[in-house]
Amino acid sequence: MKTRAQQGFTLIELIVVIVILGILAAVALPRFVDMAGEAGDGAAQGTAGALSSAVSLNYGQFLASNGARGTNIVSGTTTCAALPALLTGGAMPADINIVTPANVITCVNPAGAGGTNTTACMVAHARGRTAAGFPVTVICTS
Repeated sequence: MKTRAQQGFTLIELIVVIVILGILAAVALPRFVDMAGEAGDGAAQGTAGALSSAVSLNYGQFLASNGARGTNIVSGTTTCAALPALLTGGAMPADINIVTPANVITCVNPAGAGGTNTTACMVAHARGRTAAGFPVTVICTS
C-alpha cells in the first residue's frame, strides 16, 4: 500500500496562520502609528541642537574677527526669525519651524554680549507631539 505525500496546507492551518497575523497586526499597528509624533519631536530636538551649535559658532566667529565675520545678534533687538540664516543652507529643514519667530532675544548673565537666552526661541515639528517646541540656546554678540 502506497501513501501519498501531503501536497499543501490544510484549510485549518491556513486559518490559524491568518488569525495569528491579524492579532499581531492589531497589536503592532498602533505602536508604529504612535512613533510618527515621537520621530517629529526627535527631529525638532535635533534641529534645536543644530541651531544652538550654529549660534555658538557664530559667536566664536564674531569675537575672533572683531565683528567682521558672523551675524550680529543684538540683545533686545534681534528676533528668533534671524536664526535659521546661521544654518548650512540658510533655512530650516522641511516640516520644522520656529514656533516663536517674532520673539525678541534678550540675553542675560551677562546682559548683552556673551549673555545667553534659552527661553525666547522654540523649535517644533509639524507632526510632533510637543507643540510648544524645544528651546534653542542663543548667545548674543552685542
